[in-house]
Amino acid sequence: MFRGTTLPGVSPPPTPNSAGPPIAVSVRLATVEDAPAILAIYNVEVRSHLTTFDLVERTLTEQRLWLTQRSGAFSAVVALVDGEVVGFASLSPYKERAAYRTTVEDSIYVSRDHPRLGIGRALMNHVIGIATDSGFHAVIARIEASGTASRALHASCGFELVGIEREVGRKFSRWLDVAIMQLMLERHVVQ
Repeated sequence: MFRGTTLPGVSPPPTPNSAGPPIAVSVRLATVEDAPAILAIYNVEVRSHLTTFDLVERTLTEQRLWLTQRSGAFSAVVALVDGEVVGFASLSPYKERAAYRTTVEDSIYVSRDHPRLGIGRALMNHVIGIATDSGFHAVIARIEASGTASRALHASCGFELVGIEREVGRKFSRWLDVAIMQLMLERHVVQ
């Protein structure tokens, strides 16, 4: 299984930090001990942003359970900067029906305290590597349509916009569209 923070054979330089010298981002498998940090990142998104369509914050018990239920290609990974969990990601089955088993959906969350440091890209490269090594054919991203940062990250990693679902969600008293982006792994060229 892919274990690095980038695709095999590619080692990008540390990401520039506008506030100082380049930072090093590492990615590893998440453990149940990471649950509090993952929970803190995720619940900010539930409470205040459109990056998730969850409406109710998770409890620590629920977050621990989520982590223990993930394994193999669907294991969660975390990004660390100076030993601190600053983001997490995972792959999930795209749909339950058997014909969809070669397609997965990605989820990537980065702490709002650590924007534009290459954390999202490190996580994305890692889950693309896992998807490739696991023999999947395609990765789907479902992104709230106004989420320009997430859409730009996905596009920079080779995802293409394949559709918009209109007003399929409702949060903060407004209707939300979802952009569907797709990466065909067999055609993917390492960026």
